Amino acid sequence: MSEWYFEYEIQVNRPGLLGDIASLLGMLKVNIVTINGVDEGRRGLLLKAENAESIKRFQSVVKTIDDIRVTKFRVPKLRDRLAIRHGQYIERDADEKNTFRFVRDELGILVDFMAELFKTEGHKLIGIRGMPRVGKTESVVAASVCANKKWIFLSSTMIKQTIRKQLIGDEFNTNNIFILDGVVTRRTTDEQHLQLVREVMKMPCVKVVEHPDIFVKHSEYTIDDFDYIIELRHHPDEEIVYDALERNDAFLNNDDFFSL
Repeated sequence: MSEWYFEYEIQVNRPGLLGDIASLLGMLKVNIVTINGVDEGRRGLLLKAENAESIKRFQSVVKTIDDIRVTKFRVPKLRDRLAIRHGQYIERDADEKNTFRFVRDELGILVDFMAELFKTEGHKLIGIRGMPRVGKTESVVAASVCANKKWIFLSSTMIKQTIRKQLIGDEFNTNNIFILDGVVTRRTTDEQHLQLVREVMKMPCVKVVEHPDIFVKHSEYTIDDFDYIIELRHHPDEEIVYDALERNDAFLNNDDFFSL
């Protein structure tokens, strides 16, 4: 059975509108898997159909319903599935399509989003921008748990400053999630750590880099190498700046500043 994402904007919010659409789908033998409101005045449905002909017939008929305006009808994307699950769309940068924005109140959606990314196999490089104590590291760890993946810190300041020089045993498993702090890794002069980072970056696995803009400075990597960039803020208008991080060593040495 094929899956489809159907979304419409309500033009006339009359009683029985949803029932009429559900009845039409039932007559065409199209199953409703999930239904939810998506932002204000819009509703999304995840559909399943045994044959494409039923979907084509439904598309033709639903366009004639004056009370709604069809906004999306497509094979479901990750953002569609999360919108159905949480009742809202993830904000995406208009110019940089691989940049997704969240605020701290949306940590549940962020964790769900990253968990879905973590479940896919192969190389994936994810950068997370955000000011200290906004929840970056905690969200990555929680998403790893949701995805049933083991997480490995290559560098971090979550509890205390951590710099790994080698991996042991099954830590080299490509099914693991590798996490590093771009500030810590860029400031270190430990060649063993830098060599380990280079080895992990070549592995076909998921790598998550906090402060990716600092990580790519004076390195062989660029922002274009990242498959996804996630921005996490305390509130929508917060500006993410790195001046203090680059000037003040206290950001690296003060464990309490980054602790839970």
